[in-house]
Amino acid sequence: MTARPGIGAVRQSASISAAKATLEVLRRSGRGGTAAPGLVALQIDPEVVSRIARRLPDGAVVVAGTNGKTTTSRMIADIVEASGRSVIHNRSGSNLARGVAATFVEHASLSGNPNGQMAVIESDEAALPEILRLVRPRLVVLNNLFRDQLDRYGELDTVGTKWKAALAKLTPSTRLIVDVDDPTLANITSDLAAPRTTFGLSVPEHKLDELPHAADAAFCRKCGADLTYRELYLGHLGDWVCTSCGFARPALDVMGCDVHLDAMSSLTMSVRSMDKETRDVTVQVPGIYNAYNVTAAVAAGFALGIEPAVVQAALEQFRSPFGRAEKVIFDGREISIALVKNPVGFNEVLRTITGGGSELAAPTMIVINDEFADGRDVSWLWDVDFEMLAAGSLPIATAGIRGADMANRLKYAGVDESRLIPLEGSIEQALQTFLDRTRGEPRVSILPTYTAMLAIRAALGDAGAVDRFWEE
Repeated sequence: MTARPGIGAVRQSASISAAKATLEVLRRSGRGGTAAPGLVALQIDPEVVSRIARRLPDGAVVVAGTNGKTTTSRMIADIVEASGRSVIHNRSGSNLARGVAATFVEHASLSGNPNGQMAVIESDEAALPEILRLVRPRLVVLNNLFRDQLDRYGELDTVGTKWKAALAKLTPSTRLIVDVDDPTLANITSDLAAPRTTFGLSVPEHKLDELPHAADAAFCRKCGADLTYRELYLGHLGDWVCTSCGFARPALDVMGCDVHLDAMSSLTMSVRSMDKETRDVTVQVPGIYNAYNVTAAVAAGFALGIEPAVVQAALEQFRSPFGRAEKVIFDGREISIALVKNPVGFNEVLRTITGGGSELAAPTMIVINDEFADGRDVSWLWDVDFEMLAAGSLPIATAGIRGADMANRLKYAGVDESRLIPLEGSIEQALQTFLDRTRGEPRVSILPTYTAMLAIRAALGDAGAVDRFWEE
């Protein structure tokens, strides 16, 4: 007599079937379907992700952090694919539990068999504990923790505490890849069952002279005393030490060094471990913040046993995810789109587009929304060092729901009002006006918050300049 499938198998099959049907309807209507199918799946079978993930032949990598997780996870996925393995990856950046579930069910059969050998999953900061529980990864890559959308997540310490509790549940079968240039991450991963590989930068040629206004972890996470930085690179990231209790940045297992920046175009750098190295790899992403992403991706590749030559070749073919220092050719000129969402990230984008704080290299439009995905509270704009934009004469347009607030912030930063172009109406209208007003310029920059970025790319997509993000 043929055995009947158990209730778990029936629930799993129904969950995947309903999710795939939802995805098909959404795609036919021209929408991405990056989250809703996962929500449907989880309502029917809350453990559907676990059931699929445990069947992955080579396990999973989870990437989390305030800044850089989309770029880093895309780099790691490219590296794994270059090693000859098929990858399941939430490429759209839908990184809450429902987005991760949507990715898994899209790439699984009705019986729950994944159609990839390994998963590379980007996780939202708040969702990390749940995603770790569901996916049970072999690698967890932790990039950084900065203030970001505090109305969603609460204070930095709250997120760090939740992360530490979730990481404490991992077994020695999971390895952590941790940016210990971040004092918070160094602290919460210092005494866990899961083994840790540390990474960071050694780039004295790019050190900052002082702690930026946006820095928020410049005190010892052990004793509360102020930290001393031997070298400071980005926000509160660098080579730090507490002279009170002796807590200091751990030795680096993987080190990014010899970084050469080419404005908004690319960077060249080397990444070294004790027995492996990628030398003078050129990646088509700009800025010190991306040097951290490259180092994290190389560290993950090394931990997965992938040869340095394969890692380097994958990175040299890498192209930015949508909206992350993305370059679009439209109407005969180059449009650079760089997502901005918190003070540290915004400062680094400004540092990059001004060549280290001198003046803008191209006309720029800043688009600020305050939808839920952007963060309702935009007071963080006052923690961004817009004073970097005061020099020069190129125009700066402002747009979006909070465009007027942005224009006001620029005035207080010392930007001459003659340079400001306040744009009203929809983001699509603002984009067209900005492009019309800057016609003749070979390149322009657009700095949007998340929902503004989606609107801009939708407009460019309608014009045939970019693919829809779920098709990339």
